[in-house]
Amino acid sequence: MHPFELARPRDLSTAMAIHACARQDDVLVEYISGGTDMVQLLQENVRHPHKLISLAGLLDSRIEVSSEVLRLGAGATMADVAAHSGVADGYPVIVQALLNSASPQVRNQATLGGNILQRTRCPYFRDVGYDACNKRAPGSGCAAIGGENRWHAVLGASPDCIAVHPSDLAVALAALDARVVIAHSNGERIVSMEEFHQLPGTTPHIESVLEAGEMVTAIIVPASPMARNSHYLKVRDRASFEFAMTSVAVAIAIENGRIAQARVAVGGVATKPWRLRNVEAALTGSSGEAPALRAAAALAADGACGHGHNDFKIELMQRAIVRALETARERS
Repeated sequence: MHPFELARPRDLSTAMAIHACARQDDVLVEYISGGTDMVQLLQENVRHPHKLISLAGLLDSRIEVSSEVLRLGAGATMADVAAHSGVADGYPVIVQALLNSASPQVRNQATLGGNILQRTRCPYFRDVGYDACNKRAPGSGCAAIGGENRWHAVLGASPDCIAVHPSDLAVALAALDARVVIAHSNGERIVSMEEFHQLPGTTPHIESVLEAGEMVTAIIVPASPMARNSHYLKVRDRASFEFAMTSVAVAIAIENGRIAQARVAVGGVATKPWRLRNVEAALTGSSGEAPALRAAAALAADGACGHGHNDFKIELMQRAIVRALETARERS
């Protein structure tokens, strides 16, 4: 592990000031909170900052549920949010996504802010024995293209990167029109979850809209009948402590026996949490019967491109969408 200095500021403004000073001195610096992903990256020599700034105990950890909105502090742990009755009642897809993530031990430590910022599990990124990884070493190439790519993306990929975004939670949040609160030295700004993560394009090492020194402080989810009638389905190689081959977050509103509104997002198949607006449009007004669900789910394949070992994901994704929608409809 690369040696580093650990700073423990007294508040968030001090943390941002330390970050700014370090960058002025040309020091590689990063924030750390729960550390469940960062520590692995340090141990594997994927990340090698000279200074880490601890946000432990500084980030808001409150979970606030009202009739209009759910506000989740970025410092709230996955376990605390998953155990909150108000979240379970109004936003079941969030609880299901969290409980399908990691292990109880990790969920007790990992924060929501860190979860949506976690780095890809692409083995070519995580193993520094591979030289070609544009996320880790920009301009070096992508070993996954033409390599073993069963785990990789069929949506949102580019010639420079086909790595999948790993967060289950982010997929659920994308389906619920969630927004991310970002703090910076002059205040804060808010972006949608859809806009928060960036496509790889020619700069796969830039994964989010966060600028230098900024940090995620909260996640805001609007309340709605759809959020209450939501479901998360995760398809994986083993039953626990495994990342998704395909995952689906759905939320629907039923009126007079038909789907009045629908939200669909997928994970495990894309370079970022992937909202399927064409599928949503096809579902709106439909009967919700199996043929209609299959026809809508088929639109998820628009623009999808397999890379050999992961071709199966295109059909698997469509089947998972149908199954998730059927489950949500049965519960409505």
